[in-house]
Amino acid sequence: MGTTGRQIVKDADKIIAMLNKLYCDEWLAYYQYWLGAKLVKGPMKNSVMAELNQHALDELRHAGMDADRIIQLGGTPALSPDIWLKLTNCNYDAPKDPYVKVILGQNIRGEQCAIKHYNDLLKFTRDRDPVTYNMALQILQDEVMHEEDLQSLNEDMVLMARRGVK
Repeated sequence: MGTTGRQIVKDADKIIAMLNKLYCDEWLAYYQYWLGAKLVKGPMKNSVMAELNQHALDELRHAGMDADRIIQLGGTPALSPDIWLKLTNCNYDAPKDPYVKVILGQNIRGEQCAIKHYNDLLKFTRDRDPVTYNMALQILQDEVMHEEDLQSLNEDMVLMARRGVK
């Protein structure tokens, strides 16, 4: 008889709970990016749209990674969107104002929140669960890159505004 991930990982229930919150964050981030890419308006719209679409795909991949690890540890991923909204660390910032600066700001804040919570998972799993630790490190690297990409687009827009480019 084999052992389950829960039996060999210290504090598996706490790790599953942390992963489930991150799983919810990823689904909500995916939707926020996906919808923002469809609605965005203003200068550099095409560049922003392309970046948001790429980030959406990455967030969906992260949700899959989180779900797989939850299941490996013996847990069940949050089963419905209403639960995502209850468990989220980072909330959902609806793209009510489609202007590029607003959309970029919303997503920068979302990435900063994700970075914080994946760092928390890294700290918690460092000596408890090397598999989750390594997965979280991979995702964290993506999240940091996303935040840098969005900050760069935001900086480009500031420079354009200073030069009067529309």
